[in-house]
Amino acid sequence: MVNLGEVFPNFSANTSEGRIEKFHDWIGDDSWAILFSHPADYTPVCTTELARVVTLVPEFRKKNVKLIALSCDSVESHKGWGKDVLHYAGSKQEKLPYPIIADEKRELAVQLGMIDPDEIDKQGLPLTARAVFIIGPDKKLKLSILYPATTGRNFDEILRVIDSLQLTATKKVATPVDWKSGKECMVLPTVSNEEAKTLFPNMKTVQLPSGKEYLRLTPQP
Repeated sequence: MVNLGEVFPNFSANTSEGRIEKFHDWIGDDSWAILFSHPADYTPVCTTELARVVTLVPEFRKKNVKLIALSCDSVESHKGWGKDVLHYAGSKQEKLPYPIIADEKRELAVQLGMIDPDEIDKQGLPLTARAVFIIGPDKKLKLSILYPATTGRNFDEILRVIDSLQLTATKKVATPVDWKSGKECMVLPTVSNEEAKTLFPNMKTVQLPSGKEYLRLTPQP
């Protein structure tokens, strides 16, 4: 299991696009990355998810995010499944625009804490849960979400949190509930009022019954 803020494992793996010797090298020096796992190939919910990602690849590229999936089946199985995914996505591409890791022995699934104990395959082996790991350019884990095998992910939410993570990585703000890019942000509590007035000239402070001036809003920097 990897905790937030820890360096993500620099693993090696076979994928549908060839072998990755070092995951950190695959990410590159200045890119973000998302690793999202799947219980198995040729399964219905997974197919809809991978197809959704196919349509969103341009959006992730704009955000400088590399995509890589994982499933506990073979490389050849991944390649065949990819054709179904592309068909479901209505895409004319010949192959998926991102690789799928082959984790047949479930080594990565165990290492990353992605096993779903309530779901097993035909051989009685546990299936991989639907994990989402977002890794920053510093190779540290920035966000993780873990869904059970029976619940499909919301990739609109994943795009939203990427916007938040990339913004808050360089600006002294946090993003409030249901925030979307372009909406008001919150000044970090660690920023003094004097500094905040300089950094965020249009800041406004919400008056609260406690009288404490900790809820400070600013247009997105």
